Amino acid sequence: MQNVLTPEIRQELIKRGFSRRAFGKFAAMITAGASLPFYNEAALAQGLSAVRGLPPDAVRINANENPLGPCPEAAEAIFGVVRKGGRYLYEETFSFSKLQGELEGLKPSYVLPYAGSSAPLHQAVMAFTSASHPLVIGDPGYEAAERAAKFVGANVVRVPLTKDTYAHDVKAMVKAATSPGLFYICTPNNPTGTLTPRADIEWLLNNKPAGSVLLLDEAYLHLSGASAASDLVAADKDLIILRTFSKLYGMAGLRAGAAFGRPDLLAKIQPFGAGALPVTGMVGATASLQVSKTLVPQRRKIIADVREDVCAWLDKKNIKYVPSVSNKVMIDTGRPGHEVFEAMVKEKVVIGRTWPSWPTYVRVSIGTKDEMEKFKVAFGKVMNV
Repeated sequence: MQNVLTPEIRQELIKRGFSRRAFGKFAAMITAGASLPFYNEAALAQGLSAVRGLPPDAVRINANENPLGPCPEAAEAIFGVVRKGGRYLYEETFSFSKLQGELEGLKPSYVLPYAGSSAPLHQAVMAFTSASHPLVIGDPGYEAAERAAKFVGANVVRVPLTKDTYAHDVKAMVKAATSPGLFYICTPNNPTGTLTPRADIEWLLNNKPAGSVLLLDEAYLHLSGASAASDLVAADKDLIILRTFSKLYGMAGLRAGAAFGRPDLLAKIQPFGAGALPVTGMVGATASLQVSKTLVPQRRKIIADVREDVCAWLDKKNIKYVPSVSNKVMIDTGRPGHEVFEAMVKEKVVIGRTWPSWPTYVRVSIGTKDEMEKFKVAFGKVMNV
């Protein structure tokens, strides 16, 4: 598999302190990413909160999926292109990139399309981190970046979230490593559903060590109503933004996304991936963007209304949780979270996983109103409230 590493990539890896022994792991990430255990949210849900043999009526609220699925316009576009699937149809990818760039105020060269956002996340880890240039992350946070770094032999530095707002502690992150390669911030955060303020993002970009890069994951941004940071990309900051259509747009199984960044930064991550993109995902994403002005606020409200109803129920039952602006809620069970997970499975409700730094908290994704009513019944029984 090492042939997928070009001579230029090999020289770069050696320069950053990786041994030739590590080349095989880099090659594995390039050629077999989707089969690796840290690939994306679905893989993590399968590995860390997996249940086999569930009945058809079981409630699955463990993977931050959007049960609304793709919008009608996207579904129609996908159906219409299926019969043409025997061709690569690169023009559909170009159309997606152009429209995405126009909506973000970015030149086409600043937008790199992907099948979701997991691939560029892993590629950024491969491109910018090493044993001497660590990945700096918030804790708790989305595990995929950390797992990718450890897989290839890069160091990882965890920094606790702020105690008051559960935001990324950017000042502590900057102090955490003398020569960081990559800072990873997901906002709203996964799993807490909390925002890191725009001012903090700007502070990190202005005060981080030279040569380091900020990877800003905006997978859940549309659910929050917060402003995007695309203008910082347009201003040529040391920043790569990740976007996906898996969350608000309801296309987790269809795989569409993008990375935004300066062309020179995108050029550094691009060699670590290859292959044509799924035309179904590209046309679905394009159709979604064409109706985004109405679709985004409509879906944001639907999900927020269900989330706030669940939180009101938790308040009524005096159950502690982290206030969220996303499609998931971290709930403190007061005992080992895995015990609650297992008890919920017996009630035919699969909730999300726990994080080592917060062992009594479980992450609960927001499903449909009916699904969350079943959750309340089951959780009330398990929690004896």
